[in-house]
Amino acid sequence: MKVTILGCGGSAGVPMLGGDDGHGIWGQCDPAEPRNRRSRASLFIQMEDGEGILVDTGPDIRAQLLANGISAFKSIFYTHAHADHIAGLDEVRGINRVIGQPITAFGTAFVLEEIQTRFDYVFRPWTPPHFFRAVVEAQPVPLHGDVVMGGYKVSLFAQNHGRIESGGLRCGDFAYSTDVVELPEASFEVLAGVDTWIVDCFQKQPHSAHAWLDRVLEWKERVQPRRVILTHLGPDMDWAWMCDNLPDGVEAAWDGLSFTLPDPEKG
Repeated sequence: MKVTILGCGGSAGVPMLGGDDGHGIWGQCDPAEPRNRRSRASLFIQMEDGEGILVDTGPDIRAQLLANGISAFKSIFYTHAHADHIAGLDEVRGINRVIGQPITAFGTAFVLEEIQTRFDYVFRPWTPPHFFRAVVEAQPVPLHGDVVMGGYKVSLFAQNHGRIESGGLRCGDFAYSTDVVELPEASFEVLAGVDTWIVDCFQKQPHSAHAWLDRVLEWKERVQPRRVILTHLGPDMDWAWMCDNLPDGVEAAWDGLSFTLPDPEKG
């Protein structure tokens, strides 16, 4: 299983729009460091047999897929329905054309209904043989529980994201928790024994909807993964600062970071 971080930035990316010269607001991030340039959070999981699962379709998804050489997958998992995680849904039309079929969109019933209110035409039945629009088929899944995506077992778990819930997922020895500020006990049970955990860490100071550095470090002590990778990083999280200050076993994500782990169980 190959895991690729397509984007690791917050809802506005880094740099954010604006700035004195119009070239962006970098906050504490050094503009000269390429790994400080972050597109919106998204992830791709590819199994050894070529089956792929895309996690979220943010507004940068077209550039992310092109940059990482990804042109085929049959499954999308939606963590939640905020714009920075769904706004690029139209772009999967190109994937429809490559694979010659609709893509299955997994998410809770509430999340899929929210997406359909904004992209109703994408969920209409496909009329073969052409794709004049993106075509996805909704597949509701529970917020917490085991499901099958692309033929593989995936364990989903609930997360608190401030005013709403979001979904985390575990595939074998890997787990992904973007857009989370609190985790219920049942979700810690799903995370037990995980090897590599990608976790939301928007900034250094407490936040109402996103985990911050001290909270992630507390979670690390409890879960004890071998490797923690921080994602959904805001302009407070400078690459060099993180390299100098993060403890062993904790590292910063960057757009395009990839690694391999054993495939999860077949479903």
